[in-house]
Amino acid sequence: MKQAADFIPLSLCVLTVSDSRTAQDDTSGDYLVEAATAAGHRIVDRALLPDDRYLLRARVSQWIADPAVDGILVTGGTGFTGRDSTPEALLPLLDKQMPGFGELFRAASVEEIGTSALQSRAFAGLANGTFLFALPGSTSACRTAWDKILRAQLDARTKPCNLATLRPRLRE
Repeated sequence: MKQAADFIPLSLCVLTVSDSRTAQDDTSGDYLVEAATAAGHRIVDRALLPDDRYLLRARVSQWIADPAVDGILVTGGTGFTGRDSTPEALLPLLDKQMPGFGELFRAASVEEIGTSALQSRAFAGLANGTFLFALPGSTSACRTAWDKILRAQLDARTKPCNLATLRPRLRE
């Protein structure tokens, strides 16, 4: 991977969607905060909410409306159980979907969890010029997404192209 000269730190928010986790045992949210911070990005807000589509929509809408927020990392609620509602809550907020993210995430996950990867409804897109990435709730899934996709795509030095350098043009 070729590198350009300048890193551009992004301002990110992290949302954990869970009916059972607390701030004390939110290892997935902790991982995303630590990974993003270690990469040089800023965490401007963090929340943990129950799997309720209206609460999720409300919080994410606040972040999307804030021009200081470049991206949102959501973990949890992307499975098939009755309470998993992250896609139903957040897909309607997107102006543009990024289908390649979910496809690439599932392809990377096959190496680790085999055909169970088909159960992931991970997705990404753009809302009001803000990137949104919805990941499964497991810490290992967050690690896979960060290590194999997000770290490089949120780094302006990644060539031939990356999401970070698109940021100034997203609201054209």
